[in-house]
Amino acid sequence: MSIAITFDTLAYVKELETAGIPSAHAEAQAKALSVVIQKVEENRKDELATKRDIADLKQDMDNRFKEMENKFKDMDAKLEKMELRMVIKMGAMILASIGLIVGTLRAFPVPVQFIPQAAQIMPAPPSPPPPAR
Repeated sequence: MSIAITFDTLAYVKELETAGIPSAHAEAQAKALSVVIQKVEENRKDELATKRDIADLKQDMDNRFKEMENKFKDMDAKLEKMELRMVIKMGAMILASIGLIVGTLRAFPVPVQFIPQAAQIMPAPPSPPPPAR
């Protein structure tokens, strides 16, 4: 979709002549201005994107998004494997810690102090004196 700039050189020349500019100068100026407008239009057309350019860009972006999705899927799989390895290592460390504690307690048992039964029984309080009659 190109929008052309319309430029009426004859009307421009007549306008300049009524302003007092000689005819040769007015025609030269109109011709130069017409060339400038054409160059501006050509440059603008080069900078505008066509439907084909937009379709190519859309296809390129779709391909890049698919690549990124595949990379994310690969990364998710790697993270799941790493998580599993970490869980296994953590379980192994917990089991090793428990085994170390149990082994230490068996190698160096905590001494238990024996208290004879008699010392543990509290003597009965003395009975109150009989009431006086």
